[in-house]
Order: sequence, then structure tokens, then C-alpha cells
Amino acid sequence: MPVRVITADDFGVNFVNKSFLTSGRDEYTVRFTQNPAEKHRWRPLTFNEVETLIKNGNTCTNWNTFLVEDPFTPSLIKNSLFAGLVRISSLTECYLRYHDFIVPAGITNSKIISCDIGANCAVHDCAYLAHYIVGNTVILSRIDEMAATDHAKFGEGVIKDGEDEAVRVTIDVMNEAGGREILPFADMICADAFMWARYRDDAKLMAQLKKLTQDSCDSARGYYGTVGDNAVIKSCRIIKDVRFGEAVYIKGANKLKNLTIRSSAAEATQIGEGVELVNGIIGYGCRVFYGVKAVRFVLGNNCTLKYGARLIHSVMGDNSTISCCEVLNALIFPYHEQHHNNSFLIAAMIQGQSNMAAAATVGSNHNTRGNDGEIIAGRGFWPGLSATLKHNCRFASFVLLNKGNYPAELDIPFPFSLVSDNLRENCLDIMPAYFWMYNMYALARNNDKFKKRDKRKTKMQKIETEVLACDTAGEIMHAMELLEHIFETAWTAAGNQPESARYLLTHKRDELKKLPLTAENIEHSARPVKILHGVDAWYAYRDMLVWYGVTVLAKYIDETGSDGEVFSRSGVCSRFNLQNGTIPWVNAGGQLIREDEYDRLRNRIGAGELTSWHAIHAEYDRLWERYPFDRAEHAYSVLCRLAGVSVLAESHWRTYLDEALRLNRYIEAQVLISKKKDYTNHFRDITYRNRAERDAVLGHVEDNAFVQQSKQDAQHYAELFAPRRGSTLVE
Repeated sequence: MPVRVITADDFGVNFVNKSFLTSGRDEYTVRFTQNPAEKHRWRPLTFNEVETLIKNGNTCTNWNTFLVEDPFTPSLIKNSLFAGLVRISSLTECYLRYHDFIVPAGITNSKIISCDIGANCAVHDCAYLAHYIVGNTVILSRIDEMAATDHAKFGEGVIKDGEDEAVRVTIDVMNEAGGREILPFADMICADAFMWARYRDDAKLMAQLKKLTQDSCDSARGYYGTVGDNAVIKSCRIIKDVRFGEAVYIKGANKLKNLTIRSSAAEATQIGEGVELVNGIIGYGCRVFYGVKAVRFVLGNNCTLKYGARLIHSVMGDNSTISCCEVLNALIFPYHEQHHNNSFLIAAMIQGQSNMAAAATVGSNHNTRGNDGEIIAGRGFWPGLSATLKHNCRFASFVLLNKGNYPAELDIPFPFSLVSDNLRENCLDIMPAYFWMYNMYALARNNDKFKKRDKRKTKMQKIETEVLACDTAGEIMHAMELLEHIFETAWTAAGNQPESARYLLTHKRDELKKLPLTAENIEHSARPVKILHGVDAWYAYRDMLVWYGVTVLAKYIDETGSDGEVFSRSGVCSRFNLQNGTIPWVNAGGQLIREDEYDRLRNRIGAGELTSWHAIHAEYDRLWERYPFDRAEHAYSVLCRLAGVSVLAESHWRTYLDEALRLNRYIEAQVLISKKKDYTNHFRDITYRNRAERDAVLGHVEDNAFVQQSKQDAQHYAELFAPRRGSTLVE
């Protein structure tokens, strides 16, 4: 568009093209709803005030459209230009301080075009400030350009009156080639993005989600940008179509365009030096610093982007941190950590509580003729140093990938496993239940670690952080079935008569341990896939299910005050439906929901029963409230399945409690043993002059905070199990 010459009379007016104004509306209609005059007592300037303003070097295209609110001190406005309808709330002689940055209230060396300025704001050296409603006690300092357009959408995936569908902002998560695009909106959480991206075959659902998003925003043109109370924006270059929450702190940004930045006094969001953010939603309490580039994105609450990270076409869940690296077309659930400047995460859905090591390349290596591959990983995914994956891959929860260039697609169904690329023997090695057997410290610390990192005040996205939960328990049961098939196959391959896996595990355990175990349909290659310590892993999996079932059920009985006839016909367990134990669970952005309940929710949305995102979020809340019962019901059915019964009797419960007490001691011991490995390694000591220096730096293993916590947890569980074990329950 060429540069046009306009007159002073046209400067600051006609914000909205008249062709988009319906009868009874003008360019200020929307503005007046955003900042109603009823909340203020604006008045025209007096002759003396105009004279003072002019003497102070100020100019205005029309002083009659310059309104103020008492008390008003005109001497605090200097060397500035005003155009259009300008409304300034009370302005008195005072100073605003943010940390060590102190500025006087007033307006100096700035151009203000059709804005509302709140009480006692400091607006200094703002070369172009247009069509913004600024809250009270706000600092705006040294900003090259800050403006809103009449079609501003503030990062949301909507279109305004008269706009073409092509301008709608979409985010292509999970797949570089598209096909899973979602529309961002201010209240979006991971659960919303997951539903939208995952269930693409549900045409009614897709249409309804798009409609809900479009309907969530007024399509009328003329919305002004807003800056919340007590915000600080300084030393920035270009700001366009951005909605700032209260108490936000922006410093040194290069470009902020088409954004909603949510912030509050309790959860202030901070945007730092050198960042360029376009087409995005930023949640409460986020921190974005030091050269970050993000385009088409959603950040959950309490997220951090820093040190030059690139985030494009991605949704990042609450309590996550990404530094230095490149993340493209990703759907990331809460508690993701990625800190190193040479890691890539591309075209993937990572289901949270995950960590990517340096030089890890998850994605970007396509095995098809197009860039349409995908990777899906369950909770706790941890690709190690220089781990490189090819599309397509799928991983169960809490899979640790050893360093390696994995040459083909992978489908790892074994949770809590260690996967290694064995170049010496040209095979893929999998050790199921690795964490339970050899790294209990990391496993037991998981829940405590993430709860401490949760600094959110606004917790819209519900998150399950327990390692053993309904999703992982289901994966464990499936993995045990796979191992049983592997045992039976290996037994007959060795020339033996066919036997059931349960018989072999009971009567031929030692012989079974000596057999080579291989799995099929794990890697898309001709090389073998070896299962390491498979028999021990099966028993470890069983122990994990017992621990899950007993702890969940014991807590539920304790919390519901159901001591007494727990297993009687009228007891708490009589309400459990055993069949529900076979129902899969969905990880909906961090919240675990029974699949049948989730399907019902999707059907209700598709049928138009839920008419807003607020209503959908209320359903998430309702399902979260009933989650303790659903989880206890699932735990009960798992224990029944392990016992081979349809109803859990007191005798079974006592047996399980005895096992749980044994496992409680095992977990406590293994936490110390696994952590102690860091202290008993000779090479751990070589950088220290003596043991005393090492202890001064590292401390004693017994004094480790989580080792101490594990002892307290063990005592807690012992006290939880003991009364249940000794109670007189009626069968």
C-alpha cells in the first residue's frame, strides 16, 4: 500500500470503515462498551488548561475531543501530539516506581491517537500510541509504535466482519503437513487442543469446535487494544494488536503482534529482551526472555520460553520450560522440560512430564514422500543425549531412550522401560520396568518434583502427576500380556511343549530366565528386538499394579471415611463396577478421563449440547471432581483382575496389604540404593581432594531432601495400611 496524504481533520478518526458499521453504531461504539463513560466523569478542557498545554509544547488536531477527569494537572503533559478522541483520567503530581525504574506520572514526547489513558499513568517517549485503552498507574516508556487495528483479533483464531477465511489464524499441531489444525482462543488449555487435534474423524465435533471459537468473540470491528492496571511496557519497538493483562512487565521486545498476554497481580507475566512474538496466546505467570521467536502458538500458565528458543505452530502446556531449542508443530502437555540449544521437537504430541536432552532430535526425519510424519509419546518421555528418532513413532509412558541414532520407526508398548540402540549386536534392546527395578529414586520423586514446580494460581488445566495412575496401570496390564506372549513363544521356540505363561512363571521361572526373549512389531526393521530381564520385569509390573491398587484404594477408603464394612454389600466397594476396569483412559492434556466418559463428552459437544468453551471446561471440572471415585474403581478392578476374582473379599485385601507393606519397604530402600550409586562410584570422587570436600559440596546421601521425604512417605503408607489390615471387614 502506498503512502497516502491525509488532512488534520482525518487524523485519528474513522477508525472503523463505515461499510462495517450497522445502523446506530459508529467508530466509538465498541470502545465505549470496553471503557464505559459511566465509570468516569470526563469533561472538556478549560481555556486555561488548553493554554497551559500549548505553552508546554503540546498540539492537538481538535482540543474539543480532548477530555479529562478531575483532578487534572495539565503541566504534567509536555511536547506531545494528540489526535482523535483522547480521554485522560485523573492526573496528579506523583511518581511511579517498578523495581529501580522510577518515572513521573504524565505524558511527554509522545503521539497519542484516539486513546483512553487511566489514572496517574506515565507515558513517555512513545512515538506512536494509537487506539489503546490504558489502565491505571501504567508505565509506557520508549515505545516506537503501539497500535491496534479495527480488525484486531488479539491472537485468537476468529475472523472479523468482512474478512476472508484465509486470514484466520490456525495452529498446525502434531503434523507439519497440516490436517490437525486448531484455532487458538484466550481460554484454550491443552485438553482443548488435544480434543481438536486428535479426533479429526469426528466431523460434527470439528465443526462445532470451530463454531464455538468463532462465537466466543464478537465479530464486530473496532475493538481497541487494552493494557491492564499496573502494567509496565518499556524500551520496545513494534507492538500491534496486543491485549495486555494487568501487572504485565514488558521490556525490550522487538515485535509483539496479534497476541493476548494474560497477567494478573498474583501471576504477572513478563516478556523480556529481543523477543519477537506473533499470533499467540500467552498464559498467566509466563516468562519469555532473551531472543525468543514464537509464531502461531499457545503458552499455558506458568510457562517459560528463553535463550533464543523457537516455538512455531505449537501448543505448550502449563508449568513447562523451553530454552534455546527448536519446537515446531508440537502439542506438548504440562511439565515439559527442554533446555539445550541443539535439540529439536517436530511434529509430535508429547503427553507431559517429559524431558529432552541435548542433541535429541525427535522428529524432522520423515520416512515418507512428504513431511507428514508424527510422533506420539506418553507421560514421562525422556529421549537421552543425541537420541534421534524417525517418524512415525509411538511410546508408552515413562520411556527412557538411551543415546543413539534409531534408524527406523518405533512402537514401544512397555511403560517405564529403557530402550537402547545396540550397535554391537545390531539389535534393539528393551528393558521393561527399568525404573522400578533400577532407578526408583527418579520414579518416586516424580510426583513431588512436579507439585513443587506448580506455581499456578489459575489452574484451569487439571493434571495427574502420580506415576502410577489409571493410564499407566492400563499400559502395564497390556505390557504384561505382551510379555506373557513373548514367554510362551520363546518356550516353544526352545523345543519345549507349549505351556501357558502363568505356568511358566510359576513353575519354570529359572529356565525361562535363561531363554532369549524377542519381540515383534516394535521396530520397522529386520533386526531383532531383544527383551532384557523380561521375567523380572513381569514381576516388577505386577508389583507396580499391586502398589497402585492398594495405595489408591486405601487412600480412597481413608478420605471417604469408609472404615468398617468396606467390602460388604453396602460398603464403599459395592458401588464399583468391575467392567470399568477394562475401559481405557484418555490423557486429555494432563487430565485423565475414562474413555467412555470422554466419548460422551465429545458426542455432547458435537450434538450442540455444550454451547461454549466455558461449558466444556465446566465438564472437565465435573469429571475431575469424580476422578477420585473413578480412580478407586479402576484400582479395585485391577486388584480383582490380579486375583482372578470378580469380587474382592477381605482375605484378598489382607493379602494385598501384606504385599503393599513389603513393597513400601522395597521402595524406601530402592530410593536410597539408587541415589547411593551417585556416591559409591569411584569416578564420582576423582574431582575432589578428599571425602570431606565431596561431602561439603554434595552433602551426605542420607541427608538428601528426597531420601528424607521417602522415609516420611514410607511411614505414612505404613500408618495408612496398618488399620486397614487389622480392621474387621465384613465379607
